[in-house]
Amino acid sequence: MPLIDMPLEKLRSYHGISPKPEDFDAYWDRALAEMRAVDPQLTITPASFQVPFAECFDLYFTGVRGARIYAKYVRPKHAPEPHPAVVQFHGYAGHSGDWTSKLGYAALGFSVLAMDCRGQGGKSEDTGGVRGNTLRGHIIRGVDDSEDNLLFRHIFLDAAQLAGIAMTLPEVDPKRVAAAGASQGGGLTLACAALEPRVSRLAPIYPFLSDYRRVWEMDLAKDAYEELKLYFRLFDPNHEREDEFFHRLGYIDIQHLASRIRGDVMMGVGLMDTITPPSTQFAAYNKIESNKRLVVYPDFGHEGLPRIEEKVMAFFQEML
Repeated sequence: MPLIDMPLEKLRSYHGISPKPEDFDAYWDRALAEMRAVDPQLTITPASFQVPFAECFDLYFTGVRGARIYAKYVRPKHAPEPHPAVVQFHGYAGHSGDWTSKLGYAALGFSVLAMDCRGQGGKSEDTGGVRGNTLRGHIIRGVDDSEDNLLFRHIFLDAAQLAGIAMTLPEVDPKRVAAAGASQGGGLTLACAALEPRVSRLAPIYPFLSDYRRVWEMDLAKDAYEELKLYFRLFDPNHEREDEFFHRLGYIDIQHLASRIRGDVMMGVGLMDTITPPSTQFAAYNKIESNKRLVVYPDFGHEGLPRIEEKVMAFFQEML
């Protein structure tokens, strides 16, 4: 098989090269304290789209820095209560998708909450307010400001906050809340379960937002990671602040959050992935200390992985 990264046996022991800030844990403890101090001002109103066996709602809550965050909420009509829930996260620059994509889980008896990331393709609000670059990329947004103003800090907190909100819904069993997503959604799945460790199961598929320096050294700062190269070209063309740059991104690197996860994990990875290189994914996976398993696709890249959604659904059905 051709290789675009390390051989599989080396991937299984790879732990990343992007630096972890010395105050990383204190940083996220402080961030979580900020999140918990926010009044979510939760609103749940019937959506215009409805089906006979489930109720569809537009859900809004207030996240950190006052942003109103939107999620689609689908609740089965005839499931026993309390029942399990799945929190879903979308790919980079996208949105929560069509209502119909949530109905399979609702038919099984799950509630489903699907978040729009702030400032991306959906209805969630980006309150902004940072110094420096805001062009072509959320990874680098805030990198020239305080580390507390990194945009993905806020998005990670939104993901954790939504999972916590799901656990407060009277129809949901807080001990049976799962998280899932692919690419950016996979990264947010890991961040969500790390920052809200009561998430009991999670299924990240080829997660984004991991081991940024490895992406750079593989010359794959393009496509989803193009903004890394853009930053240097526009703001540090001689790489005088390269170490500082990657240190700052360490605060929003999911590999450094992975050890906080307590739920059971099933992760899918394609070994031909040039968008989120396999080594960056393994950097996070290998730091997970809870029960975990890997589904490897040797000949696939950042694309639809055969039957992966079926495998995820079967994994989550074990909670019923």
